[in-house]
Amino acid sequence: MRGTMHEKRFEGDIARLRNPERIARLEVERVVTLCLEGVQIKSVLDVGTGTGLFAEAFAKRGLAVSGVDVNPEMLPVARAYVPDGDFRESTAEALPFADATFDMVFMGLLLHESDEQLQVLSEARRVARMRTGILEWAYREEDFGAPLEYRLAPDILEDLAKEAGFRELEAIPLTKLVLYRLTV
Repeated sequence: MRGTMHEKRFEGDIARLRNPERIARLEVERVVTLCLEGVQIKSVLDVGTGTGLFAEAFAKRGLAVSGVDVNPEMLPVARAYVPDGDFRESTAEALPFADATFDMVFMGLLLHESDEQLQVLSEARRVARMRTGILEWAYREEDFGAPLEYRLAPDILEDLAKEAGFRELEAIPLTKLVLYRLTV
């Protein structure tokens, strides 16, 4: 009987470890850690807040968090995670904030969706004092199959980033995504 109870408990532990929400939160924490690495950041703008996971993760680190989303229905979700945050309806191409308002701008899985990638990067550069972090789909054909047309390879993004006024771009491969860190 003791063995059966132990087996059930062990199965529960495994199920919890494989829980998609838990895995997603661990990945979010990893991305946030990589975004903040090497710079002292006190404020962040989450562009495309979506479900608010990144806004919440940044807020848990003690950062002042603001955000924008093109879908006004997503803003209450982000506000629920970060009640003190400044969340506004906006597109990434026209951010409703003054120049150099945030230490960092974070964009999650949205740059490839824009037809105005240079404008999006220029807006991120305009409001960021130190860094912009961009989470994107993977670009490496050998690991993830043939790249889709909209996936951004580092060399393409580097050219756009330089034109937008960033000094340096670093690509950090993740499991199925890539994190770009752009230095102002």
